[in-house]
Amino acid sequence: MIVGLVQQQNQADTAKNLKRLERNIRQCAEQKAELVVLPELHNYLYFCQTEDTEQFNLAEPIPGPSTEYFGALARELNIVLVTSLFERRAPGIYHNTAVVLERDGSIAGKYRKMHIPDDPAYYEKFYFTPGDLGFNPIETSVGKLGVLVCWDQWYPEAARLMALAGADMLIYPTAIGWELTDPADEQQRQLDAWMISQRGHAVANGLPVVAVNRVGHEADPSGQTQGAQFWGVSFAAGPQGEILTKASSKLEENLMIEVDLAHSENVRRIWPFFRDRRLDSYDELTKRYRD
Repeated sequence: MIVGLVQQQNQADTAKNLKRLERNIRQCAEQKAELVVLPELHNYLYFCQTEDTEQFNLAEPIPGPSTEYFGALARELNIVLVTSLFERRAPGIYHNTAVVLERDGSIAGKYRKMHIPDDPAYYEKFYFTPGDLGFNPIETSVGKLGVLVCWDQWYPEAARLMALAGADMLIYPTAIGWELTDPADEQQRQLDAWMISQRGHAVANGLPVVAVNRVGHEADPSGQTQGAQFWGVSFAAGPQGEILTKASSKLEENLMIEVDLAHSENVRRIWPFFRDRRLDSYDELTKRYRD
């Protein structure tokens, strides 16, 4: 299967972001992509740098305008499309939601981000209610997609539960970057840890991983920080953690990669981690901490 990864830099004008997303999706389809993955919250600037109730006006229902827009593109181009939207579920209830659109433009399924960060310049707990749809792969014409979102990347439990539910691939729409006051060696450690963690999920579960990040600098509207420098480096890894493709840390890019889903079974035959799991000894995992 050919997979397209869209690494894009956003601006304040949502209409322009949508047009550029459309252009990039079309370019991927022209290169025979059957599955295209977009970054986290791709329609807008990353508004979570501040706590501002006006930003809730960006949210929309699902189905809604964005699923109509991207669904029409998926139908025209005959692709499966992974989008990432700010969902207005009800007054006062908003989610960070990935929506997968099928080749016919219909909604194949959605995933609401489960792990919600709350760090300087990443004030997501102010905006997003934790997900309540569980860790369930989305059935599509290109396979069962284990779609998770950004902060979920750091949690092996999320990857494992998707794999145990039959996911053929793990997909992470992402918006992650550096605090510019961090020294260069600390920035490199953060980036390395991000890649190592996800490659580890690929190895531990015998599945390919696709992570698609935004790129570029976005100013802090409050002026309290130097803003976020999204580090790009969108990548795909195979089921042994091998890097299949990787974008730069500075440029907008559309990456194309061929993923062989059948390869996962061969890897699991030589590394049968699922066979050797000690189910009788994992009860303590449901505790916050073992005092």
